Amino acid sequence: MTFHDGLIDCRLCPRLVEWRERKATSEKRAAFSDEDYWGRPVPSLGPSDARILIIGLAPAAHGANRTGRMFTGDRSGEWLYRALYRAGLATSPDHLDPDLRLIDTRITAICHCAPPDNRPTTEESRTCVETWLVPEVAHVDPAVVVCLGGLSWTWTLRIGPRLGWDVPRPRPRFGHGVEVPLATGPQLVGSYHPSQQNTFTGKLTEAMFDRVWKRARELASDPPFSR
Repeated sequence: MTFHDGLIDCRLCPRLVEWRERKATSEKRAAFSDEDYWGRPVPSLGPSDARILIIGLAPAAHGANRTGRMFTGDRSGEWLYRALYRAGLATSPDHLDPDLRLIDTRITAICHCAPPDNRPTTEESRTCVETWLVPEVAHVDPAVVVCLGGLSWTWTLRIGPRLGWDVPRPRPRFGHGVEVPLATGPQLVGSYHPSQQNTFTGKLTEAMFDRVWKRARELASDPPFSR
């Protein structure tokens, strides 16, 4: 996959490099103090010809930055993989299952490094999007893109014209369950991010999340879902 050659060695954003490495060494969470953290950019997960592409925000400092796998090692991953499994898009509901595979689905992110306060700067996001996300989306050429959260939605719409997508003007507003069928390009679906801030407060329920993945699979099924 030449479009991501060199990703795990990327050091383009000094603040993120310092943060991810510090969290992986001197500032480990006590519960994981005996573990070797990944501490590098986290690669995307799933087949490179997937019909469904999930775009998140960034790895968590003690989640994917620890395990080296997207959405693995924290509560967000618990929610995501359970939902994908129920929708038939993952082989296991357990985010820690080493044999878990995604089915015609791929997970990537706006930023591949863990950022302070779970929020990369605009410039850090732009650097990662232009260096890694644009070529990835162009290569995968998905039928459906599911954006987890408002920042993912904003950046996905922003790069759409560069990918040949017919993005409406003004750009559609983000919302949970919002769909944007593009005349040229994939079907876009918005979803609240399965962060603890959303799941603990009830802003996002499992039923709401399940409807997103059921709909994504329906949209990806024409042409038929199975390649």
